[in-house]
Amino acid sequence: MKDLGRFKTITLLLALAATFGCQGLSATQPTVSQSGNLSIAAPNLNFGTVLVGHSEVLTNTLLNTSDSRITVLRAAVDKSDFSIAGDKLPVTLAPGDSVPFSVAYNPRAHGKSTGTVALDTTTATSTTIASASTTFTASGNAVNPGQLTVTPSSITFGSVPVGTTQTQSATLANSGGSSLTISQATVNGNGFTLSGLTMPLTLAPGQSVAVNVSFTPPAGGPDSGSIALAFVVSTQGHNGKGHGGGLAGTNSTVMVPVSGTGMTAGQLVATPASVSLGNVQVGTNQTQQVTITNSGGTIVTISQATTIGTGFSVSGLALPLTLAAGQSQSFNVTFAPQVAGTVSGSISLASDATNPTLSILLSATAVTPGSLVSNPSSLSFGNVQTGTSQTLSATLTNSGGTSVTISQASASGSGYTLSGLSLPTTLSAGQSKTFSVQFAPQTSGSVSGNVAITSDASNPTLNVPLSGSGVTPGTLGASPSSLSFGTVLVGNNSSLQETLTNTGGSSVTISQANVSGSGFSVSGVPATLAAGQSANFNVTFAPQSSGAVTGSVSIVSNASNSTLKITLSGTGATPGILSASSQTLSFGSVQVNGSATQSETLTNTGGTTITVSQANVSGGSGFSISGLNLPLTLIAGQSFTFGTTFAPTAAGSVTGTISLTSDASNSTLTISLSGTGTVPGQLSVSPSTLDFSSVVIGQSKNMTATLSATGSNVTVSSASASTSEFTLSGVSFPFTITAGQSKAITVTFTPQSSGTASATISFASSASNSPTSESLTGNGTAPPPHNVDLSWAASSSTDVVGYNVYRATVSGGPFTKINTALNATTAFVDNSVQAGQTYYYVTTAVDGTGLESGYSNQVKTIIPTP
Repeated sequence: MKDLGRFKTITLLLALAATFGCQGLSATQPTVSQSGNLSIAAPNLNFGTVLVGHSEVLTNTLLNTSDSRITVLRAAVDKSDFSIAGDKLPVTLAPGDSVPFSVAYNPRAHGKSTGTVALDTTTATSTTIASASTTFTASGNAVNPGQLTVTPSSITFGSVPVGTTQTQSATLANSGGSSLTISQATVNGNGFTLSGLTMPLTLAPGQSVAVNVSFTPPAGGPDSGSIALAFVVSTQGHNGKGHGGGLAGTNSTVMVPVSGTGMTAGQLVATPASVSLGNVQVGTNQTQQVTITNSGGTIVTISQATTIGTGFSVSGLALPLTLAAGQSQSFNVTFAPQVAGTVSGSISLASDATNPTLSILLSATAVTPGSLVSNPSSLSFGNVQTGTSQTLSATLTNSGGTSVTISQASASGSGYTLSGLSLPTTLSAGQSKTFSVQFAPQTSGSVSGNVAITSDASNPTLNVPLSGSGVTPGTLGASPSSLSFGTVLVGNNSSLQETLTNTGGSSVTISQANVSGSGFSVSGVPATLAAGQSANFNVTFAPQSSGAVTGSVSIVSNASNSTLKITLSGTGATPGILSASSQTLSFGSVQVNGSATQSETLTNTGGTTITVSQANVSGGSGFSISGLNLPLTLIAGQSFTFGTTFAPTAAGSVTGTISLTSDASNSTLTISLSGTGTVPGQLSVSPSTLDFSSVVIGQSKNMTATLSATGSNVTVSSASASTSEFTLSGVSFPFTITAGQSKAITVTFTPQSSGTASATISFASSASNSPTSESLTGNGTAPPPHNVDLSWAASSSTDVVGYNVYRATVSGGPFTKINTALNATTAFVDNSVQAGQTYYYVTTAVDGTGLESGYSNQVKTIIPTP
C-alpha cells in the first residue's frame, strides 16, 4: 500500500493460472476436454429423461495427460438440478493417472436443463505452481410421473328398471410423462360391474384405453358405489445411465364414483293406513282425508273402491283412476251415525298394482249429545262483612256422550263475581271443570243472584242460584295521623299522646302495635274498642345519636282497615363541635421572599350553633391567616374556609400553630403548621463550549459535558439544539440534580455537509438562571477517495499480447471485466471502488489470435471506511 496524500491505494500480486503454447490452443482431440493438461473423458454428461422428484447419477473420468502433478481442488455446478455426487476433493493425480468423477441429476420441475461443472486445479512443476479451471457440461430432460385419469370422472346411470342392465363407456388415459401399469380394479356397490379391461395393463405417456361400466339394479331404490383403479407409476432410469435406474415404481389409486336408481313395479300405499274418526254425535258427521300414492316405478290403474261399515262413505275418488310412478290422489272418508255405538269397516281398492287389493281399515264411535250439571246446584255465602269477600266453588260435569262447549258464563246480583272459566271451553264426555264465585258486599243486607252457563249441551242454559248477606265491619281511625317530636337532645326523651277511635258498627280487637324507627316506643295501647269508642296511648322519642329519625306505629286489628299506620319523626341533636379539614398544614419547601397559601375549612359537626371568638397564630415567623373575620357563627353542619400563608424571610425549617377559641364542646382547636425556606438553585454546564474539530461527513463523534446544581435541587425539564447536526443523549427528561451533585451528558456531532458548524444546546430547568446554554462547534470534512493498485507476474507464454482484469463482489464470481481496452502491462489501477466494500480480482492473458486464458488465482481486498 502506498500513501498518496489523502488517496489510499492497495497493491495485489496475481499469478496467472494458464500459459499459452501449442497444447493450450490445441483442438485436435474432440472427445476430450482439456485445460492445464487435465482431460475430461466426456465433455457432456447426458442424463436423458429423468422423472421429476427422482435422481440419476452419471460418472465422468478425469485424466492427467501432463508430465506434472495436478491437484483438483474443488468442483461446482451452476444449475441447482445438478450436484456433485460423492465429492472426495481435493484429489491429486500423478502424470498419467485418472479418477472417476460423479454428477447427480435431481430435477424438481418438468423441462430440459443444462449445467456447467467447473473444476479448479493447480499444476505443480519443479519451479512453478499454476492454477486453472476445467469445465464440462451436464444435461437432462425432466418429465412428470405417469398419472391415470378417467373420463368421465364419475358415472351416473339415472333410473334403470330392476332386472335390466344399462352400460356406459369410460376412457382411461395416462396424462403423465412416464408409463404406468393398471394392476387391479375393484368395484364397490350393488349391481355395478366393469368390463373391457385386461390386467395388468401398461399405458405409455399419452396412451388411453376404453372400458365399459354396467348397472343391473337388484332392487328398487338408489344405489351408489365406486370403482377403485390401482396402478403403479414407473420410476425406472433412462438410457441405462446413472445409479437411479433399475425396476421401481410408486403405487397410486384413482376412485371413480358410480350411482344409479333401481325402478320397481307400481305399488299402492295409503296415508293413513287406517282411519279412526273418533267420537261423532248421532245426527252429525265427521270427515277425514286419505291419500293413496303409487310408490313403485310404473303406472297403476285403480278400477274399483268398495266401502264396508254402517255410516261410512267415500267421496272425491273418480274411477277408474290412473297414477303415474310417485303420483298421489286424495279422497274423503265420512262417518254419519244414526244410532249410538262403536262401528268398524273398511275401504277396498282394486288395481293392477303388485298389491292388487289395498284395504284401509275404518273405525268410529257414535255418541249421544252432551249434558251439563252443577255440584252443588246452588251456592250460599251466609254473612260476609262489607268491604271483605268470600269465595265458594262449584263443579260443572258433562254427563252426556259427546263433548260440550261452554260459550258464555255470567254472574248476576250485587257483589257477585265469577272466575276460573276461560271461555270458550270444551268438556269431553264425563269431564269436569271447577269455577269460583266471590261475594264482596258493599252495603249491609241480604243479596241474591245467579250464575248462568250457556253451552251447546242438550240443556243449553244451566242456572246456579246464589245467596248471601252483607254486614258492616268496625273501622279504626287515628288522631293525629302523624306525630312530630321536633329536636330532642341526645340522652333526653319526649312523649306525645295519640287517640284511636272505632268509627265502624262492630267491635274491633287490636292484636299488635308495631313500632319502627330508632328511639321510638309506645305504651298504653288498648286491646278492644266497641263501636264508636275512643282510647289514648303514648308514643315516646329518646334519641341515642344525632340526626333526623323517621318511623311509624302500625296498629294491627280485625277492623276493615286491618293495619293502621301512624307516621313518626324527630331529630336527635348533639352539642356543637368545631373540627378542621386538616389538623396539620405542611407547606414543604418555599423559596425565601416567595410565598405559598393553603386552604383550611372549619365545620360545626355537632347539633347546636357555635361561635368562634379568637384565632391566634404562634411559632416561627412567616405564617399568617386571611379571610377569617371574627366572631364567626356556625350553625349545625355549617362550614367556613379561610387561607393560611407561609412567606419565609430566611432559609431553614419553621413550625407554628393556629389556635381557635370557641364555645363548642372542644373550646380550643389547634392546627399545626410547618414549612422550609429555601435558597433558589443554580444550574451550570462544564465545559461551556464543546469543540468537535474535524469529522468526516456521514460519521459521528461523541463528547461529554457535565451539568451541576448548586444552592438547591434543580429539575431539568427539557433540552433543545439549534441544529440537527448536534444531538443529546444519555439522559431522560425530566430529571433532578441534587444540590452539590452533577450529571454527565453526551453530545454527538454528525456533519451533513463540509464546513464549520456551530450550535447551542439550551437546558430548561427550575434553576434561577434557566435556561442554561452550552456552545457547540465542529468542522465537516469530505471522505477521501480510494483505488486499488493491481500488479501480477507476466505470462510465460511468448505470444501473449495483453491482459484482462476481472472483478467480483463475492468469492468465486461471477466476475466482470473492468478494463475497457486490453491491458498491455502487468499492472492496473481500479479507481471505481466504494468505501467499506469487499472486492475479488482475477486476470487472464490474451494471445495474438484473441484466445484468452483461464482465470488466474483470486485475490481479495477490503476498501477501508471512509
